[in-house]
Amino acid sequence: MPYVSDLMGKPVADIDGERVGQVEDLIAAARDDMPLPQLKALVVKRQRGLLIVPLSAVAVLIAPAIPLTLRLDQIIPLSPDERDFYLVRDILDKQIIDINGVRLVRVNDVEIVRVGNHFYISNVDIGGLGLLRRLGLARLTQKIVARLGRELPPGMISWHDMERLPGSQTMRLRVPSDKITNLHPADLAEILSDLSRAESSKFLESLDVKTVADTLEAVEPEFQANLVETMDDERVADVLGEMSPDEAADLLAELPEDRSEELLRLMEDEDAQDVRKLLAYPEDSAGGIMTTEYIALSPKLTAAEAIQVLRETAHEAETIFYIYITDVENHLLGVLSLRDLVLAQPETPITDFMHQRMVSVNLLDAQDKVAEMISKYNLVAVPVVDDDHRLQGIVTADDALDKIIPTAWKKRLPRLYH
Repeated sequence: MPYVSDLMGKPVADIDGERVGQVEDLIAAARDDMPLPQLKALVVKRQRGLLIVPLSAVAVLIAPAIPLTLRLDQIIPLSPDERDFYLVRDILDKQIIDINGVRLVRVNDVEIVRVGNHFYISNVDIGGLGLLRRLGLARLTQKIVARLGRELPPGMISWHDMERLPGSQTMRLRVPSDKITNLHPADLAEILSDLSRAESSKFLESLDVKTVADTLEAVEPEFQANLVETMDDERVADVLGEMSPDEAADLLAELPEDRSEELLRLMEDEDAQDVRKLLAYPEDSAGGIMTTEYIALSPKLTAAEAIQVLRETAHEAETIFYIYITDVENHLLGVLSLRDLVLAQPETPITDFMHQRMVSVNLLDAQDKVAEMISKYNLVAVPVVDDDHRLQGIVTADDALDKIIPTAWKKRLPRLYH
């Protein structure tokens, strides 16, 4: 099969044998009624500029020198429309999100297939062989590798598995964009860290709000702030509403004060209230790193009633490993584990098996102390109370340790991010 690299630089001559120029690029047409893009024209470089020659004027495409069926003065240059694209300018060296490998790769070459009298784009080559082909070293390398009894690994991706991101001329996806949400947020964050500012903005625009929120939570606040810098305020407010309150507060703390206030105004009242509460405390205090998404139950419930409440409300909590028992004024009375609850007899009051001796921290306790308490007592989370012992939130183990021992998998602002 021919490749785009095979055609680049090839001389082009008219029907009289007069040299017209050399191939600079190819134009393909993408249509809804065609399974693959069809080659439409050659872009020929001449001393006087570029000439777009319709493929209908090409006698033989795959040849040492490409002959035309017309004289130069008979050629009517083609005018590309908005659905056409250039293979070299728009595809070669552009990045692809490889879903299987969860990484960014580059298009090194484009394969062309002939069907009847027409030529179509069939595959893109992301492997090393494609790059060697462009350098003119593919055949030599294949011979050397064959003598060593080895094979070069294939690197083809079918055009059927490609989809251009909305508004982007520089990126394509290996699979349709609706499937990219199947990736883990940490993997999406890894991809974002390899993109430029413009590319990451386009990438985030293609994702739904919930996926954007989950992905932002997988990067450090400084990187978060850079990612949302050009994002519309209303969309950012929606994303903040999907994030946990502590993560949303961390992001807002990195933004200019006037924009932070505008975003809080655009958020749902309940979400904004939770975030404002967290922003009121020092950044490195228990109040500053806690989350308000926890489960608190009335002491009047039985085990069966408590489980029913969990079924209805647990999806809003960051963790349900611990369940806190509070009175009507939110004073912390006790705590029980999910294991305690599941193993209890359905009719047993939860006060019969809750733990009244428990560890807690104050809103203004330093983050170091919070981490020490979690480590000392081997806790998954610790409750945060005010001076009157009213429950205000919880600090999970990962949040307590995050700034002391930064989370290794969280992506930070790339040095070359631009």
